[in-house]
Amino acid sequence: MKRIILSAVAVSMLAATSLQGQAAPLNAPNAPQSTYSHVDWKKPDRHVKKRVVVKKKVVVERNHWRNGQKYSSWKRHQPIRDYRHYGLRRPGRGQEWIRVGNDYLLVSVVSGIIFGAIAAH
Repeated sequence: MKRIILSAVAVSMLAATSLQGQAAPLNAPNAPQSTYSHVDWKKPDRHVKKRVVVKKKVVVERNHWRNGQKYSSWKRHQPIRDYRHYGLRRPGRGQEWIRVGNDYLLVSVVSGIIFGAIAAH
């Protein structure tokens, strides 16, 4: 009888330890936890630098060029060689087109006298 009782106690102890090994501990999480927090990607101000648009005020000086007027600083400007590209007529002998701001001037190579002025597009 002693043997039956001891074997019953031993079987119950083995059964209890085998059931305990299959169960998860109470304080351990079921899935591995991430250290990253939730990120809301729909909010652009959170992750993307905002672009600042600066509008500059443009001041346009209107020069009223007249035929026969002398333009003293015409030598500072590069002559326009491809005048057809800009829709300008062929300059005469001793004349060349120059661009001054938003205007094209047809000036004399020798004296700088203006023979024509056209506003640029």
